Amino acid sequence: MKEMLSKEHVHFLNSQKRRKVFVLLAQIGTLVVVLALWELLAQTGVIDAFITSCPSKIWATFVELIGNGTLLHHAWVSTWETVVGFAIGTILGYAIAVVLWWNNFLKDVFEPYIVVLNSLPKIALGPIIIIWAGTGKASIITMAVLISVVITTITILNGFCNTDGEKILLLRSMRASRFQIFTKLVAPSNVPTLMATLKINVGMAWIGSIMGEYLVSKEGLGYLLVYGSQVFRLDLVMTCTIVLCALAGVMYAVVALLEKIVVKRF
Repeated sequence: MKEMLSKEHVHFLNSQKRRKVFVLLAQIGTLVVVLALWELLAQTGVIDAFITSCPSKIWATFVELIGNGTLLHHAWVSTWETVVGFAIGTILGYAIAVVLWWNNFLKDVFEPYIVVLNSLPKIALGPIIIIWAGTGKASIITMAVLISVVITTITILNGFCNTDGEKILLLRSMRASRFQIFTKLVAPSNVPTLMATLKINVGMAWIGSIMGEYLVSKEGLGYLLVYGSQVFRLDLVMTCTIVLCALAGVMYAVVALLEKIVVKRF
């Protein structure tokens, strides 16, 4: 393969590989420096470790929670709630976007309400959700769904409406039905939009599930965060926060991998 490429192209590819390695090393180095500086400032008393905690205490707490199974249990609960809310919110939002694109009358009627609902702080609906869905996992999943479904609907609907009008006219001139226009043009051309929406929904679903756990849960990482803050265990709070970042990063990586696989087929 390299024999078929010019020397300039090979040099460019090698430079790109080196750049990726340098970026990765810089990212790791930045993290190491920040953690080392944080630990040093805490140990020397420059910052109050009781308020800011420190990497050594966080690691000790992490090992303790892993050892007694507490962290795995609460992390699994939060992950399950988030994945369920993510899936339901995305599927429901996509279905609503299809319906609104399909029927312009419904789109004109309901679009302002969707925009208003999107601007409404979802935490304000917490008491209503608790009354309607109860104090169990249903209310937490409902919160995650409510946050992600609106974003999905707005983003996907905008993508549908911005599909190339000339191509739609061409299909109409060929007497294509609305179903054929959607399946042959609108849906395939908006696969990148769907993938981008999935990436956004990763964060939205985690926000919804953690917000729900703040309000009603007795298990999950949100519950541990609230408990840690109530008893002034900043090491526990920071540990849960880092675990949340790691889980969200893994979920985002899975979506990004899915995007590479799906986009190649379209």
